[in-house]
Amino acid sequence: MAQKPSIPKGTRDFSPTEVAQRNYIFSTIKEVFELYGFQPIETPSFENSSTLMGKYGDEGDRLIFKILNSGDYLKNVDDNLLASKDSLKITSKISEKALRYDLTVPFARYVVQHQNEIEFPFKRYQMQPVWRADRPQKGRFREFYQCDADVVGSKGLWQEVEFVQLYDAVFSKLKLVGTTIKLNNRKILAGIAEIIGAKDKLIDFTVALDKVDKIGAEGVTKEMLSKGISEEAIQKVQPLFNFTGSNQDKLNQLEDLLAESEEGLQGVKDLRFVVDNVEILGLESANLELDVTLARGLNYYTGAIYEVSAPKGVKMGSIGGGGRYDDLTGIFGLKDVSGVGISFGLDRIYLVLEELNLFDVVELPKPKVLFINFGEKEAIYCMKALAELRKNNIKSELYPDAAKIKKQMNYANRREIPFVVIVGSNEIENKNYTLKNMQTGDQQVCNLTELLQITL
Repeated sequence: MAQKPSIPKGTRDFSPTEVAQRNYIFSTIKEVFELYGFQPIETPSFENSSTLMGKYGDEGDRLIFKILNSGDYLKNVDDNLLASKDSLKITSKISEKALRYDLTVPFARYVVQHQNEIEFPFKRYQMQPVWRADRPQKGRFREFYQCDADVVGSKGLWQEVEFVQLYDAVFSKLKLVGTTIKLNNRKILAGIAEIIGAKDKLIDFTVALDKVDKIGAEGVTKEMLSKGISEEAIQKVQPLFNFTGSNQDKLNQLEDLLAESEEGLQGVKDLRFVVDNVEILGLESANLELDVTLARGLNYYTGAIYEVSAPKGVKMGSIGGGGRYDDLTGIFGLKDVSGVGISFGLDRIYLVLEELNLFDVVELPKPKVLFINFGEKEAIYCMKALAELRKNNIKSELYPDAAKIKKQMNYANRREIPFVVIVGSNEIENKNYTLKNMQTGDQQVCNLTELLQITL
């Protein structure tokens, strides 16, 4: 019995319509990236494991897809190690490469390898798939596209202002009105950890805090306690869960809360610069919201943190995010190169546009002219005309089989092909073509020059 075909969980097939709609999102994002001065690069789908591992925190490392070494990958593994069933130690022996988890770490590797070829500050965009061994659910896939824009080689805060504008520009072009661009600063989180006496638990603190939207304040409290953060420290954090007022009100509250932390106050200053200037410049359709619980669990963020949520009423995780990383390239030997970047989650954006019926009717690629196939002699005559039409960029095709004319006409109707060319022995003898307009039903006899003029 034949095996029933299937695909791995967390992956999808895309129909012609879905591909066209996705390409609409791609082209919109690309257009804005280039409008803002970013240049495209691409990196391999898989990297050396050493490039990826240890860059995303323990949770991120667990979600990296490892690739088995070629050939007999168990040959060099010690029998005692196999018997121990220590999967972490065994994995390092049998897998030297992994599918990329995101585009930022590969970009940092790219910058270091090509540092003598690029002009700093370097503004790049990248739109490629990434892979994560996550539990699939709505809006969360194991294979998905990221559309990233990053600037490396500058510590200037104006780029952080521009990234807010860039998000707004893309979502406005997509007619996705009412998105919320959430903003925070990692220095503020470090300052909070410092004043509550949990500086040595900063990673645990931020990873837990980042889950407040998913598990609530009570769940975050439980996770922090399980990580060894004291109840007294957690009590000092409670005001964060109820921060209210305008962005300016929140900034003022943070200044008071972080009065004893130099790093925290620097974070407030940086954040105020972005908020003040965005308010002066204005946004077209998005809202800017200071969110002090926004942490984003990735270890490499050091300054600004971004996260974008869909318009109210749409149940979806973040549709974009990013932040500043002051020394990400340092892990590859290039010190003191600051960077900041954002990412668009194409697959989630697609689902949001679909839910809100924001896709225009997509025009699928199709031929403008179909040549009917009556047999070998007629087909070769048609193929010569086809070549001329294609030289003039007229999309055209020959029906591949000498089938009944009704079947071929039905094919043209189903694909909404506007013109059909009929060639029999009479047309061949007189060196002309019978052209039928499938919308009006009108037919006319024409030569090749006239055929080109009519179908252009």
